[in-house]
Amino acid sequence: MDGNVERPSGKRHLHETGPQTLMGRLLRHFWHPVALAVDVPARSARAIRILSEDLTLYRGESGRPYLVGGRCAHRCTVLHTGIVQGEDISCMYHGWRYDSTGLCKDIPAEKQPRAKPVRIAGYPVHEYCGLIFAYMGPLPAPEFELPRKEIFEDTSRAIIAKREFWDCNWFQQVENSMDAVHLSFAHMWGIEGQFGSAISGGRQIPDLEYEETSSGIRQIATRSNGNVRISDWTFPNNNHIVVPGLDKNSSWGHVSVWATPVDDENTMRFRLYSTDETDPTKIAKARQDQKFEPLDHVEKLFSGDLSGLSEQALISAQDYLAVRGQGAICDRDEENLSASDAGIIFLRKLFLRELEAISRGQETKTWARLADKVHLPPPPVAAVI
Repeated sequence: MDGNVERPSGKRHLHETGPQTLMGRLLRHFWHPVALAVDVPARSARAIRILSEDLTLYRGESGRPYLVGGRCAHRCTVLHTGIVQGEDISCMYHGWRYDSTGLCKDIPAEKQPRAKPVRIAGYPVHEYCGLIFAYMGPLPAPEFELPRKEIFEDTSRAIIAKREFWDCNWFQQVENSMDAVHLSFAHMWGIEGQFGSAISGGRQIPDLEYEETSSGIRQIATRSNGNVRISDWTFPNNNHIVVPGLDKNSSWGHVSVWATPVDDENTMRFRLYSTDETDPTKIAKARQDQKFEPLDHVEKLFSGDLSGLSEQALISAQDYLAVRGQGAICDRDEENLSASDAGIIFLRKLFLRELEAISRGQETKTWARLADKVHLPPPPVAAVI
């Protein structure tokens, strides 16, 4: 091993996202959602920033999405202002044309071809359930299998896709997913919504169990009233749980949430919601409710005003307040962990193990989609009522 290679040291690497960092290298071995499919119409392009890289997401005339570098290799102007031609995109400045892999195919002002091809970044993409995913690591890209969940592929159910921007680090949000105890406090704060009251059982503290699976971590939180909550967390940044339905008369729905790093201090939070509700009016209202954006209400939320929020927006607002309250990047040296943080400790050990392998030039774990369905029980009926 190269003696100059940086080794993981405690908690110092956990928040990083850049391509030269240990965590950034680890994250680039996985597919990440990067945009809502509806935000990129055919023959259009938009600038995005993912894992501390500035990129261009566009759709060709066929409707297929592509992800390439953020700037033209010629004079470094942004490429999302360019013109989509077929499945390529041309820079508006001097017409340099790039294909879906980032290869420059045409330089209009040059009569002789260059001896060495010009390239910018180009990454594989995949559409799934209303989200566009990208893979930014070494090729060949893994099959798009690990992020999949059967409940979101059931054509009899309605699927609602959402994105939020959070002005804090991605790993704080991942840790929040492994903190079952916060449901008894954060989700009872301000306004007692159906989510917090049904699960917490009057602020009861759960017994905690954590198990590493082929895909990530299974978290089991058991409260004394027989209320057992299971979270199916998938490495490195996805959590699958059940949450309240579209109204008090609806069965609980399934949510899959990804914390996609924009950079070290910003995150895009993607969310899929799967419901068996068939009433088109309720579904339309739910789609409208999904447009809640915490950053549009920061002053109001931090003043303690949660009025006017739907159940789903309330869950998001309470999580945002807790996580953003730690700072843009949490100073973990100032923490005082306790027994209730068993999931945080379990999670960090798992990541530090993988980072250690990266630093040594060794293979990390081959994470694989679970072979069997995971039963995620809603709270007891009495608690919901």
